[in-house]
Amino acid sequence: MLPQIQLNPDNMKSNTSLDRRDFFKTSAALVTGIGCLSMPYQTSATVFAEDQINVFGAREGYSPQIGPLVSMLDWMRMAILIPVKGMTVAELDYLHDPNANTIGAMLLHLAATETFFQQNTFGGKKWDTWDDAIKKRWDIPSGLGEEARKTIKGNNLEYYTSALHEVREKTLSELKKRDDKWLLSVDKDWYWGPTNNYCKWFHVCEHESNHNGQVKFLKGRLPGAKKE
Repeated sequence: MLPQIQLNPDNMKSNTSLDRRDFFKTSAALVTGIGCLSMPYQTSATVFAEDQINVFGAREGYSPQIGPLVSMLDWMRMAILIPVKGMTVAELDYLHDPNANTIGAMLLHLAATETFFQQNTFGGKKWDTWDDAIKKRWDIPSGLGEEARKTIKGNNLEYYTSALHEVREKTLSELKKRDDKWLLSVDKDWYWGPTNNYCKWFHVCEHESNHNGQVKFLKGRLPGAKKE
């Protein structure tokens, strides 16, 4: 199944007033959900102090051009975790209308999409050649829609953040094994036209930004949500 790619700039407007600095100061309650144990913000492969997350550039262990890409992926992951911090199961399962997606389903969709791009860029898999185990786990969150509305519910926030963390750990590990030549290599058969691995992974970041806007839209419409 093709990952569902939704590019709607109207949904990318932020409606959260949570300051990033406050996020870092109060992140102790969140880090458990993403498998982090000590620092204000981290993955197992990269650790940033508060004043470094906004400084894009080289990252230890990565090639010169992959480092800035990792900067973008880490920054966008921070941004997606801010609005969902502390959400209850009921909030994650909230369905705004019969054709909408829940916040929980969209979080799992992000992990599914990243998994597909891993399969493609690290494993050479095409759109229609997912392994059976990958299909079984990720087909429904990849496609969203009615099947996701029926089946992706009743999970707490840690369920979703753990999936995101697990998938991102693999991404970072695989990116450490690759160089700038790989990053800039072009797939001439990509479905929207010739595309290099840099563009594919930038799209993973941009795709997360798109759904971040949708998450914030839905968060503002939760029962009892405060007007901002």
